[in-house]
Amino acid sequence: MVLFAKDVAEKVFLSLPRQTNALEAARMMKENHQGFAIISDGATPEGIVTEWDYLSKIIAEGKDPATVRLVDIMTPGLITVKGGDGLESVAKTMTERGVRRVLVMQDDKILGVITSRTILARLEEYVNRISTTIARLQAPPY
Repeated sequence: MVLFAKDVAEKVFLSLPRQTNALEAARMMKENHQGFAIISDGATPEGIVTEWDYLSKIIAEGKDPATVRLVDIMTPGLITVKGGDGLESVAKTMTERGVRRVLVMQDDKILGVITSRTILARLEEYVNRISTTIARLQAPPY
């Protein structure tokens, strides 16, 4: 059974305008239990801000998060996959590009986000399903 990106993408994610200050964004990320925010001022996503951006571009630099805008710390050029891409292909893209999150796109619309956590959870489900099938096939017929 092939799992497709559109089937496993997390539909709920945080999207914030580029002019949002980092302190306000951090509070929203905490409220929503998200380690990242997609930056967009319209339909097209422009970038992503992650925990690493906060550490490396605000805290390590001694900046005041209330005065820093997300546009100043976001990583532009989001990595995207298509809704019809298989999960194996998505995992390969994430590995090759060295990212933990990808946007799932279909017809210029965001369907959701796949994270490394999503991949691991689905892998566990898959392994459990296969293990159960193997055990069933190896059981002696009575």
